[in-house]
Amino acid sequence: MKKVPEICKPSCDDLINLFTDPFVIIDRHYQIVASNQAYRDSFKNQNSIEGKFCYEVSHGYDSPCSQYGEHCPLETVMRTGKATSVLHIHKHDGEEEQVQISASPIHNNLGEIHYMGETMVTIAQEENDPQLLVGRTPAILRLISILHRVAPTQSTVFIEGESGVGKDCVANYIHHYSKRKDKPMIVVDCGAIGETLIESELFGYEKGAFTGANKQKIGLIESADGGTLFIDEIGELSLDLQTKLLRVLESGSIRRIGGTHYFDVDVRVIAATNQDVKKMVQNGQFRQDLYYRLATFPVYVPPLRDRKEDIPAIAEHFLRKIDDGHMHIPLPNDVIEILSSYDFPGNIRELRNIIERAVILAAGDKISEEHLTIDRNPHQVLENELNDMDIDDFPRPRSIQLKSRRTTHKTGLADKPPKEQFRKQSRKPDLETIKRTLALHNGHRLSTAQELGISERTLYRYLKKFELLENSS
Repeated sequence: MKKVPEICKPSCDDLINLFTDPFVIIDRHYQIVASNQAYRDSFKNQNSIEGKFCYEVSHGYDSPCSQYGEHCPLETVMRTGKATSVLHIHKHDGEEEQVQISASPIHNNLGEIHYMGETMVTIAQEENDPQLLVGRTPAILRLISILHRVAPTQSTVFIEGESGVGKDCVANYIHHYSKRKDKPMIVVDCGAIGETLIESELFGYEKGAFTGANKQKIGLIESADGGTLFIDEIGELSLDLQTKLLRVLESGSIRRIGGTHYFDVDVRVIAATNQDVKKMVQNGQFRQDLYYRLATFPVYVPPLRDRKEDIPAIAEHFLRKIDDGHMHIPLPNDVIEILSSYDFPGNIRELRNIIERAVILAAGDKISEEHLTIDRNPHQVLENELNDMDIDDFPRPRSIQLKSRRTTHKTGLADKPPKEQFRKQSRKPDLETIKRTLALHNGHRLSTAQELGISERTLYRYLKKFELLENSS
């Protein structure tokens, strides 16, 4: 009888290398027991992967990532016995990048969980990507992880959050990572369009539908066919328009104003509001059936005060987008401390405005506390800056000669303190006044500037002009 040759069983390495994405097996003690080639290629700077702790390889930590505020997939899998997915920040070749992790339990023949299998997919983003969501706090990482799950689907998304938190950025992010990213994303701001115009903007109209309708108009819903329709401030829609929008969502068809027939549209709807829609439903201001139809997948965007650790990164992100803003990176520690101590009722929009104004007010100098319009009237800050400016700071044609006006006070001048002297004379201190005031304050620039009633930046220019910088601090 002829003996049948024994078939060799595939090894663990053979099996895990079937995964095209980076894949790793980790035991309950956080140690890596096996990894495929794609995973090892992701960490080429590591001499060896097997036997090391997962948090050591992927984060550079000396303890589990849960102790650093991140969601640990291994701990979740071991505790629940179920698969989980999370967004993490990993360090690859010294650079940080976002990765989507999908983790599943691996059981032994007794049904006990001994290991976890983890697949890692890198989320490629560039700094100039308009869909970039900046930050690495647990709040923003949870949000990004949720968005990556819903983006590839066709589900309607309902975005809630305070004014200025970046709901439009979240909508852009969803569209960018959806299967419709190559199709248009049409935005309709219900709060910016008058009630009499919004219906014709949404649905379009046929020629002759009403007075002034001289030609056919394609509506925003129809323009978004094949792509995404982002309806911002949807709480501003009238009940009549809410009914018509509900019909579009349920039937997938629309009819232009003045039209006689419906036609199909393939549109994914993302809606957003900063209002309490549940309360509006209770008060009869918003249709309950429309709310439930929109809120297939609700998303809450946290306010900036709940993720203050992200403020420096967001501020510097805005600086990179402002002309000459890169000159102010990194921001001084005292500026970061001031920004981080503020609650930002206007959220990210307010932070962006504060940063833009600071760059303008700094006028090429280092951004400091005096340039931050936090909890202050920006008009007053600008007025103070203009008052502190030297006449020589303003550009003028070469043909015009300006003479400085100087007022002299012959009596009692020496008996008055420098600040009062200065204010009596002009907004421009002379060399002797600066020297005397600087000596009184032991060369301390901030105290000297306060005594003279000018900004520290203006004093710096004077010191540079009079070559007194070496005597000040």
